[in-house]
Amino acid sequence: MPIPPARAGRVVIISASVGAGHDGAAAELAARLRAAGHPVDRHDLLDLFPARLGPLVSGSYHRLLTLAPWAYQRMYASTERRRSTSPAVRALLRSAEERTLRVLPPDTRAVVSTYPGASQVLGALRLSGRLHVPVLTYLTDFSVHPLWVAPGVDLHLAAHPIPAAEARAHGAARAVASGPVAGPRFTPAAPGQRQAARARFGLPPHAPLALLVAGSWGVGPVQQVAAEIRDSGVAVPVVVCGRNEALADRLRASGIDHTHGWVDDMPGLMHACDVLVQNAGGLTSLEAFAAGLPVTSYRCIPGHGQTNAAALHTAGLATWIRDPADLKPLLTELLDGPLGQVQRETALTLLTEDPHNGPIAQIRRACAGSAPQPTTAARPRRAPALRRLAVTTTLAAALWATAVGTGIATTHLDESATRPPHPPTDGRGWGGVGPYGH
Repeated sequence: MPIPPARAGRVVIISASVGAGHDGAAAELAARLRAAGHPVDRHDLLDLFPARLGPLVSGSYHRLLTLAPWAYQRMYASTERRRSTSPAVRALLRSAEERTLRVLPPDTRAVVSTYPGASQVLGALRLSGRLHVPVLTYLTDFSVHPLWVAPGVDLHLAAHPIPAAEARAHGAARAVASGPVAGPRFTPAAPGQRQAARARFGLPPHAPLALLVAGSWGVGPVQQVAAEIRDSGVAVPVVVCGRNEALADRLRASGIDHTHGWVDDMPGLMHACDVLVQNAGGLTSLEAFAAGLPVTSYRCIPGHGQTNAAALHTAGLATWIRDPADLKPLLTELLDGPLGQVQRETALTLLTEDPHNGPIAQIRRACAGSAPQPTTAARPRRAPALRRLAVTTTLAAALWATAVGTGIATTHLDESATRPPHPPTDGRGWGGVGPYGH
């Protein structure tokens, strides 16, 4: 049943600028809600930490991924088993509570999180009775780390039944498969669009093209994978390095001619290509499904990269190539065989949204059933308490990446910085089986 425009209340969306995936999902949700008549505010959790700790949080996570990915894998698995954060990280989260309350206007009817840390902050405020409107978490990952599920959150929205079931298994009070969010320009290429896009990007007019995404941070075994795709002879690699211009320069110097930094027109570049190769399993994969591209996961990054690959493989949406010897035959199958067609059909089913149960419908229902958020005065803090908080949160910021950095939805690891002191025991580099492997 449509909700009258007069009852469309304000929605506040809190994300985090640790990669592009969380912000990308937040932006698309905001655009759809505004189109439905809702005023929308967006905030970055990193801006809500005190003492400019946000950049330290993001930088710590980035350095951990690039300099010690094997340590990130161990820490990811450890927090997955414990299903909890350290006392220092909990102190950091508490330090964001007051600012979070202050950015919620009095007419707020619902708050949506697209980042696990934001969900933890909002859930705690909800449980304490200081936040009176519904809190919803939109899960940007296809696999669900336990830290995505925060006590106090009213509803978890997932792209597929697999992450919805995982959220419930981790204790979510309510979790529904409401479908993915991808921008309206991500559609299969219409007649003539493919050739026009290839001409616009200076790509070969007739060769099969494999789009290798490297995310906003441009991290992952990208150079190695690009060379493997090229040497397979199956497709020409087209690489997107995000904001990592140093990686782009190395790729061009190594003979990977079709290398890009940040690309504003990703729908157009997807129209030009024939298959997507990724290693993190976030928003870019969902956008590729919408664009009609078959997707493969290869040499996945530790932690969420491997668990997302396993979940996407189980769902029949993206083939996980775990052995380099399978790269050539499986790319061939995705380009020209029945495997690619089956994946496209499966993705089409996923993207057929029920207008009454999609993410926007779920958020609108939450708004319609709530009263506005009353103004809450910030709690005064004594000077000694502030000093203790500064010390604790600084320590916690350095640890944050190890506990809650579970969804750099479209970012990847640079090969030059991903060598552990000893090779992975499975002998397959970053293609090995992760915690959810099979």
